[in-house]
Amino acid sequence: MVVRLALAIAVLLAPARASADVFKLFAEAHGGAMFGEGTGGDQKDNAFFAHARHPTYGALVGAEFLIFDAWIQHHQYTNGSELATWTQFGAGIHTQMNMGDDKEKKEGKGTYLDFGAGLWFGVGTGRQVMPPLDNAQITDKGFLVEGRLGYGWHLNGNWDFGIVVPVSWGYFFKNGTTGAANDTSTHYQGIQGEVLAALRLNIGLF
Repeated sequence: MVVRLALAIAVLLAPARASADVFKLFAEAHGGAMFGEGTGGDQKDNAFFAHARHPTYGALVGAEFLIFDAWIQHHQYTNGSELATWTQFGAGIHTQMNMGDDKEKKEGKGTYLDFGAGLWFGVGTGRQVMPPLDNAQITDKGFLVEGRLGYGWHLNGNWDFGIVVPVSWGYFFKNGTTGAANDTSTHYQGIQGEVLAALRLNIGLF
């Protein structure tokens, strides 16, 4: 059902996209705040996003073909003295609705609305990563379903600046325990979200 819906959206939107947007690479710098809460499972009181410090910063890089995206994102959460990290890998769909007038669109300027949804796998650490990252540094792992909304401004043909609000639900596992993978005492579910200022670089390839 999800795949069919995504294909239908791609068919509807593809003719309206500029040729430079058929395939592109992009990178975003993020800064903002995070909230999170455990919602179920034996480890819900130890949910990663409920205990990580809420100010956050980080980056996302990815590639887009029509409306289909692949992403890698790394965020750090800190209050200035304590730090935790979350790194995730995902794929999904994304589209952008330009709100400017014809002149602004031609110049690559004006405002826009962003819509996206995806599936992620992520790993978290309760402290600064000491490269190379190994399993001993990981405290949590999880699979997430995410939706995101955004509003921003095209600064020119390559740069955008806006506000992005990703919200996700995840099924997580505490790492480093002696229990087997099917030991539900190490599992929990949670919701989390962020409000981020995002500076985005778009590189259209064709």
